[in-house]
Amino acid sequence: MSDVFDSKAFLKTVTSQPGVYRMYDAGGTVIYVGKAKDLKKRLASYFRTNVASRKTEALVAQIAQIDVTVTHTETEALLLEHNYIKLYQPRYNVLLRDDKSYPFIFLSADTHPTPGDPSRRKACEG
Repeated sequence: MSDVFDSKAFLKTVTSQPGVYRMYDAGGTVIYVGKAKDLKKRLASYFRTNVASRKTEALVAQIAQIDVTVTHTETEALLLEHNYIKLYQPRYNVLLRDDKSYPFIFLSADTHPTPGDPSRRKACEG
């Protein structure tokens, strides 16, 4: 794997579909697993000049390769992300690394349920 990741060339090849991405360091170790509703937008956010946090800066500095798996739905991406985190136990993923937390899918009986990311719900609603 190369030491310098060419983010511009990579982003030209990425789809805007939902999916899961795995970031690798120069040694070929998975250092982060993430999911996205729009892979191109999400991955581009890592390479902006004003990155959100020092943790993200440190992560981006170590990226040597990114692999993408396209999924049909966001829910499929959520489940695949969870499985990859359990499998690879990446250094930069902290929320799903232990077996004490599980992703869940909220099912609503409402006629017009509110869409949202089930992995981000704070309290059980039903």
